[in-house]
Amino acid sequence: MASPLRAPLLLLALLALATATTPKQGLRLLGGIQDADAKEQGVKEALNFAMTEYNKASNDAYHSRALQVVKARKQIVAGVKYFLDVEIGRTTCTKAQANVALADCPFHDQPHLMRKMLCSFQIYSVPWQGKQSMTESSCKNA
Repeated sequence: MASPLRAPLLLLALLALATATTPKQGLRLLGGIQDADAKEQGVKEALNFAMTEYNKASNDAYHSRALQVVKARKQIVAGVKYFLDVEIGRTTCTKAQANVALADCPFHDQPHLMRKMLCSFQIYSVPWQGKQSMTESSCKNA
């Protein structure tokens, strides 16, 4: 005959498997959205991809690049989904220039050419397949 405590213990074991704890974040569900460090490689790659896509889609004559990552989060799915809130700025490098190293482009300092935006990007990455896509993007003046 089964013990009357078996069902509650089984439920407790399943709950322990379905959740994880970390000292920084407390209780969270596995597969849930979690904070990410802007310095980790996956976040850097997602940000570079987001800025490339942003610059391709922008009608601006100048390239933009990240001033700072305001918030980075990630979710492990059938790949990794990155949620990035980024302050971007207009650089002095024009899109007409060939082979521009965006990291070397200074930001405009002339008030009439300066432009800052606050953007939210969602990047879906499947690193083992070499695939990235921007699933959502929105920007507003900062």
